[in-house]
Amino acid sequence: MGVEYEAKVFKSGNSVALRLPKALGLKEGDRMVLREEQGKYSFEPAPPPKPKKIDLTGIAGSIPGLKPLTREEREFEERELDWEGKLLKRG
Repeated sequence: MGVEYEAKVFKSGNSVALRLPKALGLKEGDRMVLREEQGKYSFEPAPPPKPKKIDLTGIAGSIPGLKPLTREEREFEERELDWEGKLLKRG
């Protein structure tokens, strides 16, 4: 069995909150998953959030003249770039 801590429940606005010891190493803003089973509570770190994807299906076709590029149109010729007097080769 691991280390045992005692924590205090207190009122926070219209909710109750649980003050956890600093020794647990949690930081402000950490996300946790709390489970209740038969009157017993457990918590663990929440999994990292999934990356957000942009859904363009609602606007596809709504801009006149805008069409997807073909594979050939997406290819470009390699060229040298001169930024701030430094010659850079891309690619």
